[in-house]
Amino acid sequence: MSKVIVIDDEPFILMMIEDKLRRAALEVVTVRESRNALDVIRREMPDLVILDWMMPEISGIDICRALKQDELLRGIPVFMLTAKGQDADEQLGMSIGVERYITKPFSPKGLMEMVLETLSHGKS
Repeated sequence: MSKVIVIDDEPFILMMIEDKLRRAALEVVTVRESRNALDVIRREMPDLVILDWMMPEISGIDICRALKQDELLRGIPVFMLTAKGQDADEQLGMSIGVERYITKPFSPKGLMEMVLETLSHGKS
């Protein structure tokens, strides 16, 4: 079973994404506090991370940078889920290793399609 970690400080977003992922028979770990995110990622070793950019304490960009600099974690695909929709923001995200850049509001169905596509490629 594939494992996805969802990191977002908005409880509604976490619950909605968690529900969709579980319905697709995926294992889900949610994290609301960004300061715990890297520890949870190291402990859980997920197949995919869905990460909010704008969070208190540590931004999603900083978490992604740390993830991509860690030899054990750098291969984990990261989806950035954010309200920051400017081209420059997306370019920054992609330049540090974000696989998919998804702006809020987003389509839960579209997100699920991207998750399943990415996970199926990782298993081949």
